[in-house]
Amino acid sequence: MNGASREALASARERLDALTDNTSVDAAKLAEELAAVTRLLDREVSLRRVLTDPSQPGEAKAELAARLLGSQVGGETVDLVSGMVRSRWSRSRELVDALEELAGIADLVAAQRSDALDDVEDELFRFGRIVASAPDLRAALTDRVATVSAKAELVRTLLGGRANPVTERLVVRLVTHPRGRSLEGGLDALSKLAAERRDRMVAVVTSAVPLGDGQKQRLGAALSKLYGRPMHLNLDVDPEVLGGIQVRVGDEVINGTIADRLEEATRRMAG
Repeated sequence: MNGASREALASARERLDALTDNTSVDAAKLAEELAAVTRLLDREVSLRRVLTDPSQPGEAKAELAARLLGSQVGGETVDLVSGMVRSRWSRSRELVDALEELAGIADLVAAQRSDALDDVEDELFRFGRIVASAPDLRAALTDRVATVSAKAELVRTLLGGRANPVTERLVVRLVTHPRGRSLEGGLDALSKLAAERRDRMVAVVTSAVPLGDGQKQRLGAALSKLYGRPMHLNLDVDPEVLGGIQVRVGDEVINGTIADRLEEATRRMAG
């Protein structure tokens, strides 16, 4: 997003934070309702264009949203959506992208309230690794011919009783309504939202063998000092790195593996 849409999303997130600061608000219910509105506007292109038409008064668009949604969702959701359509959006689809993001954040608030945010963050990461290593599973989860109910049931079979309910809900929504995103991209976006919820950055650490507690603490402290923000480590083990570690923070990769050094030496010899 850029320009008007970025500002509109920032305002919407502030309103969501203010709303969910009130613990009497059911964050999980709010997430489900926002997800339902996301599906509605993703499906009804003409409606979302009307709700983001810059030539129409914001209040008129808010009243239309309230009339359409008032009998379908709770007052908190109506207020959030009404506030969003009052804002200007660079593209109508970006309103839907923002609603989807707010739904994810609301579910993460529910996890945070039950002290399960770390678990959800780790489970999203591990699920992504499982999918990456199982092509048949990935094909089943992204099959365009498979029904929504079949995909949802597959996720529930995989995660039911093994993962936090918030993780299960987030993955079910991603798999059943990917909205043009790759499965990996969607999981990565959710992981970043979870990390941001705790005002942390995420470092994906790949090593040949599992790191000990002391190693994890030292690495986390070093990365936090380097980037100036709290750092959450997502740990992955890959024997092919041969030793050392590889750290990825966003688009930046720090290589310290034996395999990487061997490859560099080979390139130099070839040169």
